[in-house]
Amino acid sequence: MRTTLKFLVAATLAVGVPACAIAEPVKNVVLVHGQFADASGWRAVYNILIKDGYQVSMVQPPLTSLDEDVAATKRVLDRLSGPSILVGHSYGGTIITQAGNDPKVAGLVYIAAHALDAGETIVGNRNKLPGKVRTVPTGDGYVFVDPAHFHEDFAADVPKEDAEFMARSQIPPDLRVNNTTVSNPAWRNKPVWYMVAKDDRVINPDLERMYAERAKAKTVEVAGSHAIYVSRPAEVAALIKEAAAGK
Repeated sequence: MRTTLKFLVAATLAVGVPACAIAEPVKNVVLVHGQFADASGWRAVYNILIKDGYQVSMVQPPLTSLDEDVAATKRVLDRLSGPSILVGHSYGGTIITQAGNDPKVAGLVYIAAHALDAGETIVGNRNKLPGKVRTVPTGDGYVFVDPAHFHEDFAADVPKEDAEFMARSQIPPDLRVNNTTVSNPAWRNKPVWYMVAKDDRVINPDLERMYAERAKAKTVEVAGSHAIYVSRPAEVAALIKEAAAGK
């Protein structure tokens, strides 16, 4: 524990910390979902990690503002004893980029996720490297993935009946979250791992590659849709376990 604490102090001061810098294995894993989804999508990843002896918690961010989503994440972190690996999918990457500054966070894992720098927004980066997802705004400032195209755009490699259920159980985000900046990106101070979804239509895979390269992440590329955490749970779990082991 003393070694881990030394690492955590050093991580808050260092810049460009390499992914192998975690001093000893971490057993706490916190999973953060993104927009249009909920924590149930992590079930297969959760099952693998639990079986392998990890303590796994999931966050249900309200998707109403970045501040509230970060607070929801820190609320889970505060209940845990010892260091944690913080994992974010999609917009969940924006959440962990801000919440990851918590001293309990030993490393960050981005799964087809946004890893914003200070002053950047999702909208700004998406305009530079657009995706292909089709969305439908509501009249009160929220947005859905068009259910008619959800399977193709969000979860092409998920069985059709499962994708249809996901389409009809969407949690729409407040559009404000896509125009919100982060103030202190944790990937500049913590070890980072990144999974690029090579067939992603929500986040352009080239944008994912930019995020990973900029963060000096240990990066893997996997054939899969934006819902890669649902369709390829073994690969996702394997990357999380590498992060927990500091590999």
